[in-house]
Amino acid sequence: VQLQASGGGLVQPGGSLRLSCAVSGFTLASSTIGWFRQAPGKEREGVSCIRHGGSSIRYADSVRGRFTISRDNAKNTVYLQMNNLRPEDTAVYYCAATARGLIWSSMFEIQYYDSWGQGTQVTVSS
Repeated sequence: VQLQASGGGLVQPGGSLRLSCAVSGFTLASSTIGWFRQAPGKEREGVSCIRHGGSSIRYADSVRGRFTISRDNAKNTVYLQMNNLRPEDTAVYYCAATARGLIWSSMFEIQYYDSWGQGTQVTVSS
């Protein structure tokens, strides 16, 4: 099982980035994928999650309306489109996967995710 996150970079406030999470070794269609981030000195937090089959999507309050999660099962890839980026979005972004059918309240619980990607740095600065 492998997850490969990419697409991070340096962007000015108000700019956009699209992160990709390429998965291998398991069936994306039957997996729940979450995006998390960790800023320096802070705990890792949930950003967005899409349950297997796309039946449920959750966003953190801080990104709702600006970020969009999507999945392409044919390409075994999950995307996180990030618009109107703010300096406080600066962090290392990780994608993670689980075969569990997480209920809404558990979607951002790190302990339920079995596999993690290596992270990609997003820096929002002028």
